Amino acid sequence: MGGGGSGEPDSASAQRQGYACGCQKKTEAKALLNEVERIIWECAEGSAEPIHADRLHRHIIGQLTCLGRHTITGALCSNGRQFDDWSADYRFYSEERFCEQSIFAHIQDEVVSLLPEDEALVVAMDDSLIRKRGRKIHGAKYQRDPLSPPFHTNLVLGQRFVQISAAVPGAAGDAQMVPIDFLHAPMPQKPGKRASWQEWAEYERARERTNINLYGTERLGALRRSTDKNRHIVVNIDGRFTNSTTISRLPENTTIIGRVRSDAYLHIPCFERTGKPGRPKSYYQKAPTPQEPLKDDSIPWTEVQAFAVGQMRTFKIKTISSLRWKATGRSLPLRLLVIKPVGYRLRKKSKILQRQPAFLICSDPDMPVQRVLQLYLWRWGIEVNFRDEKTLLGLGQAQVRTEASCQKAPALAVAAYAILLVAALKAFGSSYSPITLPNPKWRQHKPKSTPSTAQLLNQLRVDLWASATDLHIFRDFSATNSPHHKPLKLISPLKSAAFYAIQ
Repeated sequence: MGGGGSGEPDSASAQRQGYACGCQKKTEAKALLNEVERIIWECAEGSAEPIHADRLHRHIIGQLTCLGRHTITGALCSNGRQFDDWSADYRFYSEERFCEQSIFAHIQDEVVSLLPEDEALVVAMDDSLIRKRGRKIHGAKYQRDPLSPPFHTNLVLGQRFVQISAAVPGAAGDAQMVPIDFLHAPMPQKPGKRASWQEWAEYERARERTNINLYGTERLGALRRSTDKNRHIVVNIDGRFTNSTTISRLPENTTIIGRVRSDAYLHIPCFERTGKPGRPKSYYQKAPTPQEPLKDDSIPWTEVQAFAVGQMRTFKIKTISSLRWKATGRSLPLRLLVIKPVGYRLRKKSKILQRQPAFLICSDPDMPVQRVLQLYLWRWGIEVNFRDEKTLLGLGQAQVRTEASCQKAPALAVAAYAILLVAALKAFGSSYSPITLPNPKWRQHKPKSTPSTAQLLNQLRVDLWASATDLHIFRDFSATNSPHHKPLKLISPLKSAAFYAIQ
């Protein structure tokens, strides 16, 4: 009579409970895959334009699980569609069958949902160059290679993109940067030798309109409009965007933290009335350059703690408040932070070497020094995003040439990468403890608080393919014994090749 009020026998009740427990374990084992698919379907449902949800799902999953070159055909082969017609998949990009801004808007909402209501949205903005080989590709031009040595400038053919990544703070003081915006920023085509002066004049006007800083301010304005007006935004930029074009067009309720040159000209504002005729003075006198307080012993050093390179570290900082920069105007107060170079050793018992000092300006003079430093240290996460997108997700490997495809194909690859990061945060939290794929031998003694992107990709492949690798074939008659005493060993085992593709 142990069936309870339902009247079922004990064996049936136990069987049902065991089945439910097994389903729960199966759901927990595929938590990453379930979150990735949930975000993809919600992106398709919340799109501002009609979208083919199944095709969007196939392309994003193909981008994340592709083992070869991350081209469009590579994504099709990952989904087993190499023998089907591929024209509709290429039209998916060239004829703008989806809106990438709607996808990034949903990713931004997912990131904001991970933040407390009173927490500011911390973002980092930077540009990147994707190398190309075809001169007929839209936006491909010869540009300066940022990896060229300082003593020789190299020119490479490539496309220019602007990206914004948002920070999701962790428990230890670190932060995971998630891309929430990606835009192709092409430059106009240079006229030929026989072009008229009207064509050259139009070219110069187009160059002014396509300035990289104008692209950045446009995306910051779009970010401010898509975010709750009561939520504060903190933007971290490098020296490329720290100029009058970006700072003077800063949206409301937004703070900017940027890196400046060591010889930047800063001034002390003048609020006194001299009584002399003419326009009153806006600036009293020239302030010390950022490099001068570094050697001035009269200004004391302040020690602050900030998380960097896997642990909390001590930094020495000097600050100067109430400064103005003529490039941004008299009405915007700035605070200068001079960060002393951090010493390091190449090996034990070697001499201490020094890094380069850093000079930051902040448009919020009341923000604590420790927070300004910590938020700017999080900016390094966008550089990690660029590396993962290019090396692991194959950003720029899609062989497309039209204007629409050159924007949408790379943007979808970045969106797939962002969906993977958000899904990991939603499924596992900041601890990432339920990662089921064991680490290789060389990483067992190096525990990390958060897994790398390669580990997340391998975990997603486990969720997709693990159940299909253990195939058992049952036969009516037993097979005869092989004359060989030892079974044949595969040169490249399938599981190891598929689940440990990138380490």
